[in-house]
Amino acid sequence: MSTQHLKYLQGYPSPLLDQIDHLIKNDKLKDYLLKKYPTGHSIQSEKALYNYVIELKNSYLKKSSPLSKVAYDSKIHVVNHALGLHTFVSRAHGGKLKAKNEIRISAIFKHAPLPLLKMIAVHELAHIREKDHNKAFYKLCCHMEPDYHQLELDTRLLLTQLDLDGPIYANS
Repeated sequence: MSTQHLKYLQGYPSPLLDQIDHLIKNDKLKDYLLKKYPTGHSIQSEKALYNYVIELKNSYLKKSSPLSKVAYDSKIHVVNHALGLHTFVSRAHGGKLKAKNEIRISAIFKHAPLPLLKMIAVHELAHIREKDHNKAFYKLCCHMEPDYHQLELDTRLLLTQLDLDGPIYANS
């Protein structure tokens, strides 16, 4: 089994990797993804993305710090090998420190299925409360999206598909 096309799936158990490799070798990964997620979402503008993420934040993290910005970013995947970024910036403003939380989501997700966009948004929102990828972080992710781990795997499968054959959703 070639591990080159499974670079997004490192750390998953061998039996699962064997199943995924079988899908790839039989040219069925795209079919699997399209059957499970037939369409991309309609959240195309930065304003719509901001509203979507704020709605999630207000549902699950009401008492957390406010978000100053939520945006799609075409440079994230290439530069940081990441899918989203949560930044916390403190600036001196007069005699006070002003803190800003920003979330940037890879532009890859502009045309992805909504459940996969939600998984990335939930992941970045969880970083507002938990900075590290620890047990509390993943517990919070699962609180906001009970199917978080499956969606994370499916996101990795989509990334694998993008690398192998290109986009399967409009302009992804």
